[in-house]
Amino acid sequence: MHSSSTPSRRGRHRRAGVALGTAVVLALGLAACGGSDGDAGEDRSVAEVSGAADTEQGTVLSKPFDKPDLVLTDTGGEEYSLVEETAGKPTLIYFGYTNCPDVCPLTMGNIAVAESQLDAEQREDLQVVFVTTDPERDTPEELGSWLKGVAPGAVGLTGDFATIQAGARSLGISIEPSTVNEDGEVESMHGSQVLYFSPEDDRARVLYTEDVPLETYEKDLPQLAEGKLP
Repeated sequence: MHSSSTPSRRGRHRRAGVALGTAVVLALGLAACGGSDGDAGEDRSVAEVSGAADTEQGTVLSKPFDKPDLVLTDTGGEEYSLVEETAGKPTLIYFGYTNCPDVCPLTMGNIAVAESQLDAEQREDLQVVFVTTDPERDTPEELGSWLKGVAPGAVGLTGDFATIQAGARSLGISIEPSTVNEDGEVESMHGSQVLYFSPEDDRARVLYTEDVPLETYEKDLPQLAEGKLP
């Protein structure tokens, strides 16, 4: 266990078992970078999925989520309205933080690699949005620097924690404030799902868990970029 007078960044991971099958209910707030079992937010903490769910594949939601009306700050320090900026565009959104030791850079890196294989028009159409769960430390400059190395095509957003938490919870994703444990390490806990919003109605239609490998993103992104479900 690392111990230092200066708090370091650490994430813990715990998976939750889910029953998979036709029109099953998939719990969203439990699989977390940090493993939170906290409240995922009112009645949208679960999502109904259609067909047989496979944690290594994208899961089509029977009851899609509305896009949260988040107005945050991008890496250039400019105001960014998620609803306005991504309206009518195929969009992937992920909540994480730059000091995450494993799941966040792996997830964003996999998406970036798959995105790099798209043609120019598809890359232009597909929007990839990374929203920090640790806005106190993830300034626009810090977020921009991190994304440049991990996922240079992604939009990075930061802002007020309560606003970010409310937006995540509206998607059934649990986020908790960072805490310092007894070893002086900072722990940030957040749901690790990626959600795809269709350009047809700007609603979240597909969910990807942290178990999804690069190959799935490589297979799905060409379809998603054209507004088609996998």
